[in-house]
Amino acid sequence: MKIDDRLEISPEVVAREVGGETMLLDLASGTYFGLDTVGGRIWQALEDGASLAEACDRIEREFDVTREQLEHDVLALAGQLIEQGLATAA
Repeated sequence: MKIDDRLEISPEVVAREVGGETMLLDLASGTYFGLDTVGGRIWQALEDGASLAEACDRIEREFDVTREQLEHDVLALAGQLIEQGLATAA
């Protein structure tokens, strides 16, 4: 996976913000997943159709983090989302 890639969110996933966290429910498996504030912002960007790089651009403006660390974390989250079946590479 590359930072310029886009993810397609599974239509079986419902996301809601609860108490500052983003909760994801995989309707296919009935499994819940929790994302912290940064993870939730990344999820929002992906829902908007942003590439991983564009998601980094948004997060970089909001949080004090180096671009290198941010790209590493975004790619790691993208990998986890794909692994859990919550998204696929577009």
